[in-house]
Amino acid sequence: MSATTTTAAATVLNPAGFQLPERQLRALRWTIYIGYLALTAGIFHGLAQALSYADIDILKFFPFLRSYYQGLTAHGVANVIVFTFSFSNAFLPLLVARAFARKLNEGLLWASLGALALGNMLLIYSIASGKASVLYTSYAPLQAHVTFYLGVVLVVVSTWLALANMLVVYVSWRKENPGLRIPLLAFVCLTSYLMWFLASLPDAVNLLAFLIPWSVGWLEKTDPLLNRTLFWFTGHAIVYAWLLPAYVSWYLLIPKQVGGRIISDSLTRFVFILFLLLSIPTGFHHQYTDPGISQGMKFVHAILTFGVFFPSLATAFSVAASLEMGGRNHGGRGLLGWIKKLPWSNPSVLAQLLAMIAFVFGGITGLINASYTMNQVIHNTTWIPGHFHMTVGSAVALTLVGVAYWLIPYLTGRKLWNTRLALVSSWTYFVGVLIFARGMADAGLHGMPRRIYRVQAGYNNIEWDLGGVLTGIGGSLMFVGLLLFFVIIAMTIFFGKKGGAPRDIPWSETLTAPKLSGWEVRYDNLKLWVAVAIVLILIAYGPFFLGMYSPNFVSPGFKFF
Repeated sequence: MSATTTTAAATVLNPAGFQLPERQLRALRWTIYIGYLALTAGIFHGLAQALSYADIDILKFFPFLRSYYQGLTAHGVANVIVFTFSFSNAFLPLLVARAFARKLNEGLLWASLGALALGNMLLIYSIASGKASVLYTSYAPLQAHVTFYLGVVLVVVSTWLALANMLVVYVSWRKENPGLRIPLLAFVCLTSYLMWFLASLPDAVNLLAFLIPWSVGWLEKTDPLLNRTLFWFTGHAIVYAWLLPAYVSWYLLIPKQVGGRIISDSLTRFVFILFLLLSIPTGFHHQYTDPGISQGMKFVHAILTFGVFFPSLATAFSVAASLEMGGRNHGGRGLLGWIKKLPWSNPSVLAQLLAMIAFVFGGITGLINASYTMNQVIHNTTWIPGHFHMTVGSAVALTLVGVAYWLIPYLTGRKLWNTRLALVSSWTYFVGVLIFARGMADAGLHGMPRRIYRVQAGYNNIEWDLGGVLTGIGGSLMFVGLLLFFVIIAMTIFFGKKGGAPRDIPWSETLTAPKLSGWEVRYDNLKLWVAVAIVLILIAYGPFFLGMYSPNFVSPGFKFF
């Protein structure tokens, strides 16, 4: 094989095209559909949450709610656990199969779907029955029914099975191509879920070793500090488990959609390696106010948290460069003339461009959360959900909406129904999330606590009123935007015109071919980077857990809601 052919294969996948068997596409479709069903329920609860901040008695208008905290739990679990991982469990293996031009392992594919479906049913039962109003964080000593914890475990197991499927495909490909660079699209997908696998292990230990035995009475008491730390060991990295599939689209797919190219193969690999290394050892910045954790450990995590901001900056540069290239290829002139030449009328592109814009504000507010001193001002205020609704609630949600506008037609063979309404949906949601986040930030700076039901809280502040009203207005617009999205997807699935759907994934070429020799080839050494990530984790968490070798079981379970 010539060097030219090898480079092409490593860069642009398989130009001849590759399609998975229909039975595998069916499993991927149902994996995503579970996520859509969860998100549908989640947005109704999200609307209720937004209106509650506007001081509206939502229990009168949402009769299916037993309590405010039941709705808050349902909203968080449905949107940020079930929906995000359902999508990633289908999206990333599909891209890996396409990158290697190989079928997925069918047994693992259906096993992942089965674990996801069963976990989702257990979560629905435990939350809907009022037995698990502990929020998605499930902090001890609040205690849920065992089915809640088992449901979370099964959803996590579904992600491990999805990763195992990707690794099986990779190993099979590697045996036949020992000297070839890992295709970039496959590399970023594998790196994303390898990071998540490492990050998910601590909370798996938390659930299996502590919370499940505690919930069924095998352990009389539990250690809240240990449980909380194990959760945040996973809890910050989970944000990147949600974000990285969006980054995969921004880096690898959007350039093709806008007529540009990937600016650099090596930079893209390096960025995803940094996310693998730095996403996990940052959890203590969520515990700045927690006793029992040394200031030194909090300082180490603060430094590493600011470190993980650098790959995000590189992402902003790389993606913007790809977008500018596409805009100029379509005739854009001048300093900013390329922006208006981007395909804003393409629903898939529009949703993701709006997601990128919102994410700028999400990243800036995240730096404030990570700063020890500024965190003291906004800790546990509505500023925090204002921040993550511009990251998870916009960068992730809108990107997955945009991906769905080509992915669902690709998986179903049906043309997207009503592209104009799809544009309206994204703009409505985008305007809504900006108003929503502005309201939450304003109220948070005036001290409004998060996770409170204002109608029943027993205390109030006139300075919270403007922020609360903006939150209610913005949340209502977000609800309308996603409701339109569901209508579009449902109509596409059931009534979309057969034929005319995309026949391939919009993979992108790199501006320059990847290096086939030299130190950059070492980027492909996944075992090395996983080992380095483990070392950083041991440095960041080892001293704390050595001091916790004997857990302090002091707290029984409490069920308030």
